[in-house]
Amino acid sequence: MTVFRTVVVGTGFIGPVHVEALGRAGVQVAGVVGSSPEKSIAASRRLGLPADFQTLEDALADPSIDCVHLTTPNRYHFEQAKAVLQAGKHVVCEKPLAMNSTESAELVRIAQGSGRAAAVAYNIRFYPLCHEAAARVRDDSLGSLLHVTGSYVQDWLLKPTDFNWRVLAADGGELRAVADIGTHWLDLIQFISGRRITSVCADLRTVYPTRQRPTGPVQTYSGDAPADVATEPVEITTEDCGAIMLRFADGANGCLWVSQTTAGMKNCLRFELAGAKQSLAWDSQSPNLLQIGNRDRPNESLVRDPAAMDSTAAAVSSYPGGHNEGFPDTFKQLFRSFYGAIEKGVVSDPAPYPTFLDGHHEILLCEAILKSHRQQRWVDVAST
Repeated sequence: MTVFRTVVVGTGFIGPVHVEALGRAGVQVAGVVGSSPEKSIAASRRLGLPADFQTLEDALADPSIDCVHLTTPNRYHFEQAKAVLQAGKHVVCEKPLAMNSTESAELVRIAQGSGRAAAVAYNIRFYPLCHEAAARVRDDSLGSLLHVTGSYVQDWLLKPTDFNWRVLAADGGELRAVADIGTHWLDLIQFISGRRITSVCADLRTVYPTRQRPTGPVQTYSGDAPADVATEPVEITTEDCGAIMLRFADGANGCLWVSQTTAGMKNCLRFELAGAKQSLAWDSQSPNLLQIGNRDRPNESLVRDPAAMDSTAAAVSSYPGGHNEGFPDTFKQLFRSFYGAIEKGVVSDPAPYPTFLDGHHEILLCEAILKSHRQQRWVDVAST
């Protein structure tokens, strides 16, 4: 495999996840860039990387850099992704792709004209049993899709003293729980089912209209702040939880519950697809087990095993049965798929990874969900 050189932008929770997974995927990480030269140097030392790049501009000016990974706050995604593509480099951007569909549509246009690969980091697709579920839908094991249900819940924002930049609309966008984790579920279900969501009906809720913001820096998933940390009250307009009813292109329907205020649930995504022949159920907290429901014979449990799975699922599973794979492996498999496609010359839709067009559709979904909540009615999702 060609050795690609990349730079990761962002030193918070997810940036180091990208760094670790890139190394496992065989991609050379040439550096990591923070919001200041000081943070860049500190993060580089912490992660055992050279400190040659201290700003995004440094990376863009270096012809040896093939790709840039963006793991920065949402408000920076548009300008940074645009700059990366215009510099002639491939790009992987964390979700959501942009703050609104005007920005994401422009990024799709730029990406399509650039001749460069542009991916959104919807890593949950790359759990092997999610690929297996998609294969079983494609080969008609389920029969016609009847309905889909599921949830994505966390508890790291359960308390009014819990705070992160994501809760602020100016930094993360008008939607928070839906955009931050709900879009993972929505992308996953459309990937597995092979169907677009065409209309939505949403009821969202801000549990804490006011939160206490520490006056110092805060890390994602950092737990309770020390009791002696100074705070200030901040008005919150983004949602903590909500329910969304769904309609799919072929008439199937479904519902999603999303929450960042569910005690004890650290990071739990669940889905159940009901078909005319079978059903499939999966829980991200037990990612190596796929439940298969039957009407006229005993139900089945498929334990992740490349020897027993569809070839597409086996291709994103590195270890034999009995050797569990989890969250970090999904990023490795996403990056293997992305850089492998580049090596083969596949840099546009359709691609074996989530593209900017997929990211744009998720933004359109978010805008329809927000409109539905505000107007308390069904809303059609704009076409991409």
